[in-house]
Amino acid sequence: MPALSDFSATTLDGREQDLAHFRGKVVLVVNTASQCGLTPQFAGLEALYEKYVDEGFLVLGFPCNQFAEQEPGTADQIGAFCRRNYGVSFPMFAKIEVNGDDAHPLYKWLRTENDVAGEEIEWNFTKFLVGRDGHVIKRYAPAVDPESLTGDIEDALGS
Repeated sequence: MPALSDFSATTLDGREQDLAHFRGKVVLVVNTASQCGLTPQFAGLEALYEKYVDEGFLVLGFPCNQFAEQEPGTADQIGAFCRRNYGVSFPMFAKIEVNGDDAHPLYKWLRTENDVAGEEIEWNFTKFLVGRDGHVIKRYAPAVDPESLTGDIEDALGS
């Protein structure tokens, strides 16, 4: 049975990142967009990252342009926007697709984990909390504020 550590992805600066590097961490995987009504969630995601990074928590951001073309920028533009407007310091990856035949393998797997088989990603800022064992604990709808995940993150970090 696959786990988060079985995948890799390209970072915003073009490096291939083996996600096995994050083995043993609690990870929040989020598809992002910089021109979405939910874009201010970057601030909450960064706050969670800063609060829990020393305890073994990470946020991994995956820009996606599949929803109303709300992430049209280049990797450099995306990175600059996230740093300048929201102080994003958590790992960000190159733009991917999350649904359809060209969906990134990570997202094909995420959509089959934890009783969400076949459910497409409905919009930007869909979140997946992945436990230290590399398996999805919970999926959160796009409108769920990052700050409301604190209890689940603390539970995952404690287990």
